[in-house]
Amino acid sequence: MVKSTTSGPIQTRATIAGVREAVALARREGRTIGLVPTMGALHAGHLRLVEEARAASGLVVVSIFVNPTQFGPNEDFKRYPRTPDADLALCEAGGAGVVFAPEVEEMYPNGPSTTFVEVPSLSDRLEGASRPGHFRGVATVVLKLFTIVQPDLAFFGAKDYQQLQVIRRMVADLDVPVDVRAVATVREPDGLAMSSRNRYLDADHRRAAVVLSKALGLASEAVREGERHADRVRQILRDSIESEPLARLDYAEVADADTLEPAVEVGPGRRAVALIAARVGPARLIDNAVLPG
Repeated sequence: MVKSTTSGPIQTRATIAGVREAVALARREGRTIGLVPTMGALHAGHLRLVEEARAASGLVVVSIFVNPTQFGPNEDFKRYPRTPDADLALCEAGGAGVVFAPEVEEMYPNGPSTTFVEVPSLSDRLEGASRPGHFRGVATVVLKLFTIVQPDLAFFGAKDYQQLQVIRRMVADLDVPVDVRAVATVREPDGLAMSSRNRYLDADHRRAAVVLSKALGLASEAVREGERHADRVRQILRDSIESEPLARLDYAEVADADTLEPAVEVGPGRRAVALIAARVGPARLIDNAVLPG
């Protein structure tokens, strides 16, 4: 298919039928479809996703849906930030053509716990261990969005590294005809990975939160300087996070970049990724870095 330029004002759709109608029109015009799935509370990292999608697609559809099935019972579903007007403005600035913003009842008309998709080989560790059921909810809603929008391309941030691997495996295993593309993590000038949950941080916690990216930087530097033992890299990550009094470590792992199995060695010829989750004040933050190889 041939790309073409989105014309006219951005469209908002709240129903599955409505977004399918907009996509069908674009297909009749010969345009490729790019999808950017989000939960809203958009920031510059999301803007980068939209811009990347716009560069590769004729029509960009941004979904904004705070998905209840990926939140645990004691997590922040109810207080997750919702900023619809600002989100729409950012989508328009990035070149999106359609915003799909359904209600929960539209996405789950028979309730949120009827049919699920699971990728157990990648979902039982790290975020999956800390947040049971999280990736089942993620995989289910993403497959629903793929079925609803039927995009040619879908764009996800590399900050959510495990999520990206889960979605790639789901697409491969179920033969979903979508090209999943990763977009590099967008960071603040001091290195903090951009996240909607950064809004929870006060000034002191915001200063402390940069410890995640600093820990990843120290781990990467150690590998560049010759460290080959994954356990020593894990210790560097742990020591760095634990040196910050306002941070509480959840996990610090070094894993195979594809399988997410714990790595034994790192460095040349090995694809490994360092992954961190930590609570800083009221926010639970994650970050990662692919280690030098």
